[in-house]
Amino acid sequence: MSPIHVLHGQPTPEELATVLAVVQARAAAAQAAAEADRLAGVGPESPWNDRSRLLRPAVHPGVNAWRTSGWAH
Repeated sequence: MSPIHVLHGQPTPEELATVLAVVQARAAAAQAAAEADRLAGVGPESPWNDRSRLLRPAVHPGVNAWRTSGWAH
């Protein structure tokens, strides 16, 4: 796990431990769900079979967004 930096505020050690426990539990649950899906054969077997890669990415507003919205991605 990469280091955690507190950018704002002064959390107590208990608050920081609580946040880290929640983040770690969510990461473990996501990893377990992905492993269960892999074992059950759910989802694409490889990135080549993943049809979502064929979808066009979202256009985000910004400088010259109207001009670049028609460009192929």
